[in-house]
Amino acid sequence: MRVVMIKLLLLFVVVLIVPQLALAASDENILDLTRHWAGYTALAIFIVAYVVIILEEQIHMMKSKPVMIAAGLIWILIAVVYIFNGNTHTAEAAFRHSLLEFAELFLFLLVAMTYINTMDERGIFSAIRSWLVSSGFSLRKIYWITGLMAFFMSPIADNLTTALLLATVVITVGKDNIKFSIIACISVVVAANAGGVFSPFGDITTLMVWQKGTVEFQQFLVLFVPSFVNWIVPAVIMNFAIPNAQPKATNENITLRHGAFAVVGLFIATISMAVLGHSYLHMPPVLGMMTGLGFLKVFGFYLTRRDKKLLGDREFHRAPDANELGANNLQLVTTETRKEFDIYVSMKRVEWDTLMFFYGIILCVGGLGLIGYLAVVSQLMYGDLGATNANILVGLLSAIIDNIPVMFAVLSMNPDMNLGQWLLVTLTAGVGGSLLSFGSAAGVAVMGQARGTYTFFAHLKWSWAIMLGYIASIWVHFLINADTFKIPV
Repeated sequence: MRVVMIKLLLLFVVVLIVPQLALAASDENILDLTRHWAGYTALAIFIVAYVVIILEEQIHMMKSKPVMIAAGLIWILIAVVYIFNGNTHTAEAAFRHSLLEFAELFLFLLVAMTYINTMDERGIFSAIRSWLVSSGFSLRKIYWITGLMAFFMSPIADNLTTALLLATVVITVGKDNIKFSIIACISVVVAANAGGVFSPFGDITTLMVWQKGTVEFQQFLVLFVPSFVNWIVPAVIMNFAIPNAQPKATNENITLRHGAFAVVGLFIATISMAVLGHSYLHMPPVLGMMTGLGFLKVFGFYLTRRDKKLLGDREFHRAPDANELGANNLQLVTTETRKEFDIYVSMKRVEWDTLMFFYGIILCVGGLGLIGYLAVVSQLMYGDLGATNANILVGLLSAIIDNIPVMFAVLSMNPDMNLGQWLLVTLTAGVGGSLLSFGSAAGVAVMGQARGTYTFFAHLKWSWAIMLGYIASIWVHFLINADTFKIPV
């Protein structure tokens, strides 16, 4: 925690001692508040809220509470200052812009989490756990299987959804081995973030770079090897801490409820709609996600009607067909209970604290950006440090602040960089968040999914290994993608 506190204090001191670096606003209606009492107060509020988040384990306060309050106070300060300057519209417009960014993320996550909870209710994750155990895999093999799955799934399903899905599997498999669960969750988060870098659909920051037009779709693929190195280095190191034991055997009968595979198919179709809709129709991915949620709700209506028709006041049981027996003799039994399917139960089980945490963070950073602090930091980095050092620092900042606003600041600055440097900042912003548990959306979501197991301090113990992977991935990028540093953008 000392390292995080020192970085936060350094960021605060930098803003205080270099006011001359504050950028002049391009819009005459936007005020530069970096040297104003309201700006200092807003920054202090954000830091205090962040410290409370770090102390979540000690004080047992959900992480969303302090940042939601901080967001409100910061925007109240901004609104008051603008009103006193006779401007009643700029702050409102800026707030609505930040709120729109949150709304898109909120709805995207809501759909993804609802699908995951529905698949869980249909028995998908229990079946995967049973398959892993019945196949005779040790905890160490399961550790590698889930890590590899996370790396190769995230470019398609995005790093957040992938991390949520596989973290659920890890927690289910390792429910009797906390050490395994912690390390495997870390591996899943690092792998999901790394895998999301070489695809525009794997991470929000990568998507932002692609939308900006600085990097073409196929050019992201050259980041595959550096991304893989970013995960494999800490994965090999943490491998030695995984107990080479068998998961505890279970005698429970695994139940795949009716429609389980249909829900999986709908989820894949939903992700495809989000990807294709964005690629070919140039619409936000949330459109495809919400459309997919509509299909899931219609399917849920069918399940509910089916339950009412088949169950009534009795229990319905059907033995499995021969075709329902898996290759590894995984027994699939469809047993309907008296409880009817309800899609809103899956939506109620969504990790609302995580979603509200995103609200607070996005609004806090949006407010600090309007004040001018993001521009101050960006100008300081690219003005004095140079592109390479600045882009490496972007990854470190993304672990502390959040990679989305940091990348947005870089894209807004639009520094004169070649393709290699743009790929470098895409890499660092995407994988840098793995250094801390709440440095990425995947990490934050898994903290909510594995509450009490995967925590800030549990992740922090292995940050040194993740840092080695971060350094190695940058070195590999310079080594194998040297030609891209000669291509102007």
